[in-house]
Amino acid sequence: MSQKTDKNNLQVLFEDNHLIVVNKRAGDIVQGDKTGDLPLSEIVKLYLKEKYKKPGKVFLGVVHRIDRPTSGIVIFARTSKALTRLNKLLVDKKLEKTYWAVVKNKPSKSNGTLSHWLVRNPKQNKSYAHLKEVPNSKIAVLDYTLIKTLNNYYLLEINLKTGRHHQIRTQLSAIKSPIKGDLKYGFDRSNKDGSIHLHARRVRLIHPVTKLELQIDAPPPLETIWNSCTKN
Repeated sequence: MSQKTDKNNLQVLFEDNHLIVVNKRAGDIVQGDKTGDLPLSEIVKLYLKEKYKKPGKVFLGVVHRIDRPTSGIVIFARTSKALTRLNKLLVDKKLEKTYWAVVKNKPSKSNGTLSHWLVRNPKQNKSYAHLKEVPNSKIAVLDYTLIKTLNNYYLLEINLKTGRHHQIRTQLSAIKSPIKGDLKYGFDRSNKDGSIHLHARRVRLIHPVTKLELQIDAPPPLETIWNSCTKN
C-alpha cells in the first residue's frame, strides 16, 4: 500500500495546533517496528506536511499505542509542550479510554470490574493473567458493561483503569470471553483480514493547552458485525 493511498484513507477525528486524533484502521501499526511497514505516525506526518506546506521535518509525538489488529482512537501531539502534558495526563490517569469488544461467550455478569495480575512474555508477545500477585506481575483493572446482544455475539463496553500490555485481550480471555478473531487469546478462528473485534471507541480528556473538556468518539470499522453494534 502506497503512502498516497494511506494518507488519503486517514480518518482525522480532531485536529488543532496542539494535537491530532485519528481513527486507526485494524492492521496499521502506530510506530515503526521490525516489519518495516509504513507506520501510522509517518502517514500522519505526511498528511500534516502536505496540508500545512511545512518545510523540513514535522514534529509528531506518539502519546500512546493500540495493538496492530485493533482499530480506533490514537492521539498524537503536534508540539513538544502538548506531548509532555498529554504524557502527564496518562500518568495521572486523567485520560479516560473506552473500548468496544465483541465476544462470543457472554460474561457471567452483565457488568463488573476485572482485576488480574498480568505477566508479559516478550518472546511470545503475549501476557498471562493471574488472580494473585506473582513475580514480575503488574496489576490490571478494567470495568466492563454488556451494552448489546447481537445474533451470535455480545458487545461489551470497557473502561480501562490501567494500561497494560494486551490488557483487555488477556483479561477477557481469562474470564472465558475472548474477543472475536483473537486467536492468540483463545478465540477459535481468526478474522479473514487479520483484525480482532476490539475498537478504541472514545477518549475523554482536558485539552493540554486550551483546558477545554474533550470527548472524541471513533466510529467502528464498516463491517457486518460492527455495523450491527451501531444500529438502533
